Amino acid sequence: MGFLSGSIYERMMTGLAPVLRTATTALGSISPTPRLDAELLLAHALGIDRSAMLLRQHDLCVPESFGELLARRAADEPIAYITGTQAFWDLELHVTPDVLIPRADSETLLEAAIDWFAPNQAPSRIADLGTGSGALLLAALSIFPNAQGYGMDASQAALAVARDNAERLGFADRAELAHRDWTKTGWQVGLGLFDLILCNPPYIEDGEQLAPMVSAHEPHHALFAGADGLDDYRLLIPRLGALLDPRGVAFFEIGYNQAESVQRLASDAGFLTELRHDLAGNSRVIRFSLGIKE
Repeated sequence: MGFLSGSIYERMMTGLAPVLRTATTALGSISPTPRLDAELLLAHALGIDRSAMLLRQHDLCVPESFGELLARRAADEPIAYITGTQAFWDLELHVTPDVLIPRADSETLLEAAIDWFAPNQAPSRIADLGTGSGALLLAALSIFPNAQGYGMDASQAALAVARDNAERLGFADRAELAHRDWTKTGWQVGLGLFDLILCNPPYIEDGEQLAPMVSAHEPHHALFAGADGLDDYRLLIPRLGALLDPRGVAFFEIGYNQAESVQRLASDAGFLTELRHDLAGNSRVIRFSLGIKE
């Protein structure tokens, strides 16, 4: 039974409501959303979605496997890694500890892309630099149904996750996924030009203290980027000119305090920029363009 005591487990067998209350209490010191976490874990243990579980909570029994799932969450393991899934945009993605968990803040990149491309325009070729789970690329392909996509990553394990998502979600024929490492000389050679480039690079300072749920579980190579968090921008921005169509646009996610520094790097490389904030009002996305839309 692991995390759950015998008396609690006995109550588990009487229906979902008591165990959901108990699990919510148990997760109260770990999670800002303990009730939601408990519901997601229990639905996963039952093998049904959360809505169906809540509708049937009076006629379902709690499986014993729920105790192990709850113990993992109580040890600060992210829900997405426990269940193996994460919602992003309108997609349900598979995720593993080989990839960052896609977050709603990154949807700001997609909203910015939609705003840039007028109704009578659309990108025909989209790149996602550091694709991870494929979240940004596959969401962009769902938004722009006539586009072809290219996703690159330095991690073969991450690419396996992205390929699985592309196949399962029906994008395999539109999404090329390739092993490329932007820390290596010549990584951009042969890629051609893109109308839209998306990128959520590592941007956390090496010494920054992260929540244990992040630092103990998510891949550090996708988080940290040198003493000031700008190492990957310094590598990527000077190469954008070789990848971006003259009328194209690139959107990069940034840290909340990095707008001025990233915009300076972009200006030095000949780009015009615009800052976009997320729903919380934080600096989130920098747009790079050459100022040509027509």
